[in-house]
Amino acid sequence: MSTLEVNKIIPQGSGTALQIGESGDTITLPAGTTITLPNGSITNDELAGSIANGKLANSSITINGSAVALGGSVTIGETKPTISSILPTVIENTASDVVITGTNFVSVPTVDAISTTGAITPANSVTYTSATSITANFTLGTDGTYYLRVENSDGNAVRSSSALLTVSDAPAWTTGAGSLGTIAGNFSGTVATVAATGDTVTFSETTSVLTNAAQANCSLNTNTGVITTSDFGGSGTSATTYSFTLRATDAQGQTSDRNFTLTSSYAISNSGRFDQ
Repeated sequence: MSTLEVNKIIPQGSGTALQIGESGDTITLPAGTTITLPNGSITNDELAGSIANGKLANSSITINGSAVALGGSVTIGETKPTISSILPTVIENTASDVVITGTNFVSVPTVDAISTTGAITPANSVTYTSATSITANFTLGTDGTYYLRVENSDGNAVRSSSALLTVSDAPAWTTGAGSLGTIAGNFSGTVATVAATGDTVTFSETTSVLTNAAQANCSLNTNTGVITTSDFGGSGTSATTYSFTLRATDAQGQTSDRNFTLTSSYAISNSGRFDQ
């Protein structure tokens, strides 16, 4: 194999070609020499296999600050945050904390609540706990369901695939707290009715007094709030005030408690007056 050293290139006019006779011959050019070839003068087929991978072993390019060897490979992608769950899933219209669990959170991201109507409400504040947990505080005045969107400071963002957050008013009692009346001991029938507004409200007792057979001995209709008894006060024989707490629960699982009382009365029997 021979080497052709070129110290000076003299233009020979359009169409003049410099040809090396044998396969494997090389041209050595002085440092800084530039050769400009006309478009189409070298085809892809002529270049195929002309540069061996071994000649690229010590060469590299830089991608996003990292060196990648030529002839090698690299996966180029963005690290986006994800949202897997929130707690709680239902809040009221007042300022409320929502813990968002996911991945790839960067301190400190921005968080938005996006209504199904398209309205966007930024969080009042965001607290970064870790790359997998942040807490956003929202005040959302309109009841409804909301998507959540988290955006890191580098612009990578994610929106929840479903409307994870529900905003709803808790049940509101329309029956005033306190006494529901005085009922004759051993009475049978409807004692009282309690009521509350909300989305499909149900009722329950959080204490064990009203529905306790050994105490008030009543039944509570969980759907209508009607309180009945077959023997008010049960085995009691003297006037007693029964204090208990009822809970109203709506379809979203929100609750509201209220304290009530019922009092039993007994007529005096076999009474008489003795003067002597």
